[in-house]
Amino acid sequence: MTYRIAVVVGSLRRESFNQQLADALAQLAPKDLEFVQVTIGDLPLYNQDDDANQSEPVRRLKTQIAGAAGVLFVTPEYNRSVPGVLKNAIDHASRPYGQSAWAGKPAAVIGVSVGAIGTALAQQHLRNILAYLDMPTLGQPEMFIANKPGLFAPGGGIGADDTREFLQKFLERFDQFVRHHADAVANR
Repeated sequence: MTYRIAVVVGSLRRESFNQQLADALAQLAPKDLEFVQVTIGDLPLYNQDDDANQSEPVRRLKTQIAGAAGVLFVTPEYNRSVPGVLKNAIDHASRPYGQSAWAGKPAAVIGVSVGAIGTALAQQHLRNILAYLDMPTLGQPEMFIANKPGLFAPGGGIGADDTREFLQKFLERFDQFVRHHADAVANR
């Protein structure tokens, strides 16, 4: 069985380290996980007045999340928190109240930054948000990646063997987590 994973990258920058990480993770993913990146850059700013008449990009986002077995958030850290574009996407897909596309979706959080602590604070803020959204979130291993020379291989992928192995273990654990939650839902 294949599990579709919605990959939400919280960066719009053309040369985004987190986009590069998301692309590399898709190459390393276990065979039963299908990574599908979700577009969030075209979403309007969230306005509750629009809940009754959501735009096409918002409806597309909600459909992609609803159709996924799990969600992988790949986030940079801006000012010690999540980027506005990511929070905007989260708000859109959670609304209107009581119609959240996120509810019950198993999630994992990862991110890369040039800072020594990676994206630790952004991830902690994101975990708080995901708890409210009723998204079971993989707790271990935590993945705070510092972008150091050699992290990304020329032409894409992960350059260092030990980092590649570490990321593969993370993805294997996420695979188990998603399957566990899918089985629990199927057995209800």
